[in-house]
Amino acid sequence: MSKSLYETLEVNEGASADEIKKAYRKLARKYHPDVNKDPKAEDKFKEINAAYEVLSDPEKKRQYDQYGDNMFGGQNFHDFARGQGHGVDLDEILRQMFGGGGGFSSSGFSQGGFSGFNGFGNQGFSEPDLDTHAQITIPFDVSIIGGKQHISLNSDSFDIKIPEGIKDGQKIRAKGKGKSYQGKRGDMIIKINVAASPEYTREGSTLTKYFDLPLKTALFGGKIEIKTIHKTITLKVPENTKQNQKFRVKELGVQDRALGGRGDLFLKANIVLPKVEDLDKDLVESLKEKLPETL
Repeated sequence: MSKSLYETLEVNEGASADEIKKAYRKLARKYHPDVNKDPKAEDKFKEINAAYEVLSDPEKKRQYDQYGDNMFGGQNFHDFARGQGHGVDLDEILRQMFGGGGGFSSSGFSQGGFSGFNGFGNQGFSEPDLDTHAQITIPFDVSIIGGKQHISLNSDSFDIKIPEGIKDGQKIRAKGKGKSYQGKRGDMIIKINVAASPEYTREGSTLTKYFDLPLKTALFGGKIEIKTIHKTITLKVPENTKQNQKFRVKELGVQDRALGGRGDLFLKANIVLPKVEDLDKDLVESLKEKLPETL
């Protein structure tokens, strides 16, 4: 006799009440819609709760152990629930199957009722959601290099670790900073907003930054020191460097776990022209005479 509710909770038919409870809690955390953004997670979460509602109640479990998936017309519970159509009320299905007035009828359903479940209700089979949600804004540099960030939220003050390379909109879980219930504390889910940078633009693991380049160095080449987020470097500039010319510096971009290292930094030249009044008069006259008028 097929018994798909046990399969739903990934336990065998001889599992103890503690084993069933432990399996339920593990799967409920995995498929909770606040944690799992897969579109199918919510339906899976409902099925898990429905399975636990039955198997955690001795009387309902006794009836299910007796009749198995015959209670769903011989289908497994997943196919049966899916066949009811979009937005199926699993609470109503269980209400029909396990009525308070007379148990399981020969037709496979019994009229009556019991107080319904809502995934995290007051039936004793689940705990309330103790997680809270908040958001903070961090400096651009911190999002690139990571580090500790001190925050004050909901009358609580603590440090959180910002991982290197975090993206705008990503979330961090602060353990034990959520709501409390019967001696237990939930977590705080913190959305990270990254402040814009006046110097850098970011595309994935790549950073781009403009640097000022004196006209003399642009024309004749030379070396120039540039302060980057990670460290100060000396860039060698060739003769005849053009405005907006790009220079690639490897591994001074953003940490990318998929790549196993940092991306690159691109430096774009912004050639700074001197003021004519600051130049030597003889040089000015020479330039006027000898500089070409066409490109």
